[in-house]
Amino acid sequence: MSPMTRINPYADGLDRNAANHVPLSPLSFLARTALVYPTRKALIYGAFSQDWHTTYSRCRRLASALASRGIGVGDTVAVMLPNVPAMFEAHFGVPMCGAVLNALNTRLDAQAIAFALQHAEARVLLTDREFAPVVGKALALLGDARPLVVEVEDATAPAGEWLGEIGYEDLLAEGDSEFAWQLPADEWDAIALNYTSGTTGTPKGVVTHHRGAYLNAANNVIAWSLPHHPTYLWTLPLFHCNGWCFAWTMALVAGTSVCLRGVDPTLIWSLVREHHITHLCGAPIVYSMLIDAPAELRVGLEHTLQGLIAGAAPPAAVIEGCEAAGIALTHVYGLTEVYGPAAVCATQAHWADLEAGERARLIARQGVPYPLQEAITVLDPETMQPVPADGETMGEIFFRGNIVMKGYLKNPEATAEAFAGGWFHTGDLAVMHPDGYVKIKDRSKDIIISGGENISSIEIEDALHRHPAVLLASVVAKPDAKWGEVPCAFIQLKNGAEATETELIEFCRDHLARFKVPKRVIFTELPKTSTGKVQKFELRQRVASASAIA
Repeated sequence: MSPMTRINPYADGLDRNAANHVPLSPLSFLARTALVYPTRKALIYGAFSQDWHTTYSRCRRLASALASRGIGVGDTVAVMLPNVPAMFEAHFGVPMCGAVLNALNTRLDAQAIAFALQHAEARVLLTDREFAPVVGKALALLGDARPLVVEVEDATAPAGEWLGEIGYEDLLAEGDSEFAWQLPADEWDAIALNYTSGTTGTPKGVVTHHRGAYLNAANNVIAWSLPHHPTYLWTLPLFHCNGWCFAWTMALVAGTSVCLRGVDPTLIWSLVREHHITHLCGAPIVYSMLIDAPAELRVGLEHTLQGLIAGAAPPAAVIEGCEAAGIALTHVYGLTEVYGPAAVCATQAHWADLEAGERARLIARQGVPYPLQEAITVLDPETMQPVPADGETMGEIFFRGNIVMKGYLKNPEATAEAFAGGWFHTGDLAVMHPDGYVKIKDRSKDIIISGGENISSIEIEDALHRHPAVLLASVVAKPDAKWGEVPCAFIQLKNGAEATETELIEFCRDHLARFKVPKRVIFTELPKTSTGKVQKFELRQRVASASAIA
């Protein structure tokens, strides 16, 4: 019998069935933890606390109430909420009824919110009175197409107009705590929708699925060596890539989530002390704020705080400062399209013996694939061939694997472009080091080409962050008659610190090649996204105005 006609004995009659195949979904984590650890704390918010049994019951009530109103598969439920318990519950209750969760960026304007609600055809919107001004305007723009608005009550929220047709607690009262929810029929079914920032065009709706959310929630545990029952502080917005999947991760490890409406270093250090916080996540600016806060806030703290850092290449000064403040950083990298973190700078044992600066340089790299992500690589975007692993040759970062989005909602052209060549195109420019670790050099649009030389804005920012007076630095291209464009640095100083333009330029000359040194330094409060990323497009607009940089 030829190999072509031979029956594979391992396939014949050995089919999937209900006993041996279950769709992967992070909803399973909640059901298990509520069964195994029902009385352990799931949520803390100020004086409020709630166990896992209660959390599971409330999520089922939410799912039941939505289902009774006709919400199910193919429907979108939007949420405009800070990191409060209802936001956490929505990450389970919404997909439990088959719907898709759209967590809205709370710093967007009314037009952007209206666009997302309309584009996603949102049937329901959960909102908080803190955002009433922008949500009210967005709803007005929608006219009769507005969704059912559910008001999430919070006594600690700033004053604001009640926009809801029903309160969140009243909605839950309509539901059944024993609601017989089902796993998705297909693990490829959508679980969440997240819109990109849209700074270079119309925002794109990133659609993720149950399988990817399940795997990346587990990825967080494996890559970070996350123990059972950690106490996690929500310094990372839950709307940002669904909190990097950490709501689902906390259900997996039966952890305690300490909720937080906003980033306040004084409050954060107080909560670390009060609840013995073990883990938190955030962008470099969050850690800069923590280490820049008065040292007396952390006096007496004896445990090491584990921090996951991403959002931009962390400056070496931040990494060194965190070590001194008792925060052990693990650097991860990703995008909305890969569920948040999908690569990690896996620490090697021998790094501990290196001096602080060299150790920080290694930790600042984007690293290697997350354990359950198939691949991260650096390719020439024109030829789609790997660049030499020499730490010098620049290419684009590409991802491939199960931790990659389904695609962009209602945008087949952008989806096809993102997946061209069988890889997900990130748009980030990087090099591959000989040890297989990826290091970002810049976003493709952020590279400065001066006199034919490519200059990494990140390299200049890293040098500036080493100056003791600098809290945050961002570098963009400034048009120049001779060189085409030259680096222009925007600097936010630490509280009470002083520095001059000449001083910082001279400082850069000591740390960079002369052609990379900024030609202008502007002191200002840097515009940031809600996740702490500097909005470079705003800085480019300022640079384009001669009066702003004269």
